Amino acid sequence: MKNIIITLFLAVCTAFSLSACHKDDGSTPSKTFVLVHGAWQAPYAWQYVKAGLEQKGQKVIVVELPAHGSDATPPQNVSIDAYRDKVIAAINGVNGKVILVGHSMGGMVVSAVAEKIPGKIEKLVFVGAFVPANGQSLQDLAGQDAQSLLGPALIPSQDQLTLDIKTESRINIFCQDASDAVKALVANNFRAEPAIPFTNAATITDANFGSVDKYYVHTLQDHAVGIDLQRKMVSAAHITKTYSLNSGHCPFLSMPGDMTDILMQVIK
Repeated sequence: MKNIIITLFLAVCTAFSLSACHKDDGSTPSKTFVLVHGAWQAPYAWQYVKAGLEQKGQKVIVVELPAHGSDATPPQNVSIDAYRDKVIAAINGVNGKVILVGHSMGGMVVSAVAEKIPGKIEKLVFVGAFVPANGQSLQDLAGQDAQSLLGPALIPSQDQLTLDIKTESRINIFCQDASDAVKALVANNFRAEPAIPFTNAATITDANFGSVDKYYVHTLQDHAVGIDLQRKMVSAAHITKTYSLNSGHCPFLSMPGDMTDILMQVIK
């Protein structure tokens, strides 16, 4: 009987030890990711990557920008600074540094955040995103994009406060490579975009924004932010750590597993 008890005890200890080693072998540290969506989208867009990161032991915060998703902020009260401050509030609730990720227009936002609180950001990741130089607005950058299908599809509101997109163009611009279910998700969650932030010029300095470790994920089949503009912005910002996905504008929706894997590589 004594031998049986000892054998069972050793078996339990061994199993516990192996489980602990499998859970954390030290090669994948646990971090806090702060994910920022782009224009015409909301936190729902990051849901699959959020789940994937959490399954891998990571902490994830998805920020809902003002006047997006269920937020009722009037479009006339929205600016890049308002977006920035919402993200900063989320980051200030975290002990230590974060991995800050911005998609599309969210690149303007995370750049503003990095300029304001560079010491709180361990790594800054752009996904098919705008990367401004000092004094540039999203409108300035988009005007250089000969490949984007977005411009001709825009429909300004009568008061010029919001921008809609022609219904028949939305899916082709954002997620032509996604499943039918994801396309329906994007269509059902579509909301007109506040226009004012597109004209807000970025304030960028080498001392602050320039000091943050940066990564860029190219979206090679992007119909919203053309790959040529992506590469031009990456070169201008001196970002040398890049990845590429053969995806449309929203790889976190069309290939969330690949997007999650890249974010995990960034922290290793």
